[in-house]
Amino acid sequence: MKILLLEDNKRLNDTITKRLNAKGYEMCSFIDGKEAYEAIDDGYICFVLDINVPSINGIELLKKIREYNTNTPIIIISSTVELDTIKDAYKFGCSDYLKKPFFIDELEIKIEQLCNFDKDIIEIYENCVFYFKDSALEISGVREHLSKKERLLLNLLLSKRGKVVSIDTIQAIVWEGSFTSIDSIRSLMRRIRKKIPIDCIETVVDVGYLFKVHL
Repeated sequence: MKILLLEDNKRLNDTITKRLNAKGYEMCSFIDGKEAYEAIDDGYICFVLDINVPSINGIELLKKIREYNTNTPIIIISSTVELDTIKDAYKFGCSDYLKKPFFIDELEIKIEQLCNFDKDIIEIYENCVFYFKDSALEISGVREHLSKKERLLLNLLLSKRGKVVSIDTIQAIVWEGSFTSIDSIRSLMRRIRKKIPIDCIETVVDVGYLFKVHL
């Protein structure tokens, strides 16, 4: 579960990175907007962007991400209290806003809520569970082998359970921003369905897929 952090205050950047690493997230941290921009297609579950950073500011980076990725949560953090700036952040698609200074707990809670990680373990059905921390599927006490793409896809579907996950989002996160064909996505989905012996993934034709909440 990768998170991109853009924060040019080195001390705050290090503090956030260490805290979220300890929670099991894989952190990719940047202090420069241009460097962050070059890495935005790397399969993140969430972006945390400071506004006032070198090269490309957080609002501009937000706009660039939303050009191809409309669903992945983006949290804006900033010391600014200018209403127009906050309005711009929401106008261009930010999911939430945190004003500095803030408690790291606040950021962690927002990430968990936006990514729907309200539980560390999801019981898919009797004797079949998924562990978010290490993206592991366990059936009757036995860990099921999952490829990297299978882990990313199942993590994504379960984190958004009850909601439609678009084909574009699957491409952005599971294929880490690289182009892939619909046939490749369908093939991966068939492999996931075979490993979960219950009808729990619904196809939304020409849109995406939905992991059912109530089975």
